[in-house]
Amino acid sequence: MTRIVTRQVPADPARQLHQQGIAPLMARLYAARGIADAAEVDYGLKGLLPYHSLKNIQPMAARLADAIAARQRLLVVADYDADGATACAVAIKGLAALGAVIDFIVPNRFEYGYGLTPEIVELAAQSRPDIIVTVDNGIASVAGVEAANERGIEVLVTDHHLPGDTLPAALIVNPNQPGCEFPSKNLAGVGVMFYVLMALRAELRSRGAFRQQPEPNLGELLDLVALGTVADVVKLDRNNRILVDNGLRRMRAGRMAPGIAALFRVAGRAAHKANAFDLGFTVGPRLNAAGRLDDMSLGIACLLAGDETQALTLAQELDKLNRERRSIEHSMQDEALAVLSGIDAEQRYTLSLYRDDWHQGVVGIVASRLKEKYHRPAIVFAPGDEGEIKGSGRSIPGFHLRDALDLVYKRHPQLILKFGGHAMAAGLTIAAARFDEFAAAFESVARQLLDSNTLTRTLETDGPLSGRELSLAVAETLAAEVWGQGFAAPTFHDDFHIVSQRVVGDKHLKLRLEKDGVQCDGMLFNQVEWLPQTINAVYQLAANEWQGRKELQIYIQHWRQPG
Repeated sequence: MTRIVTRQVPADPARQLHQQGIAPLMARLYAARGIADAAEVDYGLKGLLPYHSLKNIQPMAARLADAIAARQRLLVVADYDADGATACAVAIKGLAALGAVIDFIVPNRFEYGYGLTPEIVELAAQSRPDIIVTVDNGIASVAGVEAANERGIEVLVTDHHLPGDTLPAALIVNPNQPGCEFPSKNLAGVGVMFYVLMALRAELRSRGAFRQQPEPNLGELLDLVALGTVADVVKLDRNNRILVDNGLRRMRAGRMAPGIAALFRVAGRAAHKANAFDLGFTVGPRLNAAGRLDDMSLGIACLLAGDETQALTLAQELDKLNRERRSIEHSMQDEALAVLSGIDAEQRYTLSLYRDDWHQGVVGIVASRLKEKYHRPAIVFAPGDEGEIKGSGRSIPGFHLRDALDLVYKRHPQLILKFGGHAMAAGLTIAAARFDEFAAAFESVARQLLDSNTLTRTLETDGPLSGRELSLAVAETLAAEVWGQGFAAPTFHDDFHIVSQRVVGDKHLKLRLEKDGVQCDGMLFNQVEWLPQTINAVYQLAANEWQGRKELQIYIQHWRQPG
């Protein structure tokens, strides 16, 4: 069952936004998302939150400045997803531009797992670094930091994940650590690293480092910051929207890293029309494919490529990996659906699945697909180290996945060997022999935390559009905004008359729709059964371009009989 609800639009904020010069439809959309003043959708860089309230950022900037002055060797240890890759590239480019001696390693997820582990420290020690700088990881690396300290290697942690009960013995910059007063808790790992660079540049400026040379323009890194922020699906609060908007502007102007330009090219997308959807669903997955199936060093090399030729070669390798990833994903998804065909998912609160031939790098995507299909928290496991299995989970609104795993961990000691993550996504390791025990414990926790209302899929829409608003101009206006996690892209619902329909690509419906005398094209993906003559549809507007011609197209997300 799917429930359709219309977002509430507070009248006073909508009226004020309109009075401040925002068009009525956009004023309505912004007000429904908690915007009360036009200044909140001004994405100039001057609106970025200052770095000063990030706990430990000034001591970290001073330590990095000392290391640069002493020519100490810095080694970045990155995570193996798109956020970690972009954070690594930002660290390498930014620190090198500020004078650091810098290199990086990224753990192969299949050999070393996640984060700064003692094994990664041992690998890092071969490079003889003076300082390890973690990006997008480290807040939970208590043992790894201890191992580094025992070797005489200092560790600086930059991260954004939620901390555990014990913090590592290192200097930490993380908006989510205890005692940090930074107003936004939603920075991605790449955003945290960007802020560290801003603080470091200010520290170097105060020391007179730029008297004989120009200051590096950190704005040149914003394309990377935008990509990592969107790909990591962090909440797009105003601060993150500023970072993403400015990064997208660089892409549209052709002033992006060669590697990002190459990723757009192999994906067949036009960078001069880049939007947040492109980053999350086109560029990001190709970058992530390296970490899922191979080694994220390939993705980082692409982001750091200095010329178009090198970047294109690496991007083509990433695109090939992404096609392979899709093939594995489809196979695993079919197998998962076959397992679930004998289960009444409506009577379950959670879905936990495991097969010993599933691919560890793809379980998170399959969990996401199952979550979307069944509207249940889903965790999918694949073989890990000897005797262990590793799971990746995705959640639904109203169910904090990491907190739920923490409850399982506390109620069933030693059942979960390690875990971490966020409200909507998390990872964990358990003994293979205890999978059934974990599935039962996870289901029990969910039954205490969830209710029928939460387990009912809810589609929030922005209500109907007038025939006048069903236009290409409105679609293009919507596409220019930074929509995403926590700042949902507008969806609408209306009754449409089906003028015509046909199957395209053997699996999609191409539609001609009519409302209030206005006709436009529509698409309903992954359905070949014909629709009734009139439908009530939840949909999004898109500016579709084909052979140099732009036209409005409606993408139908859900439909039902009118009334």
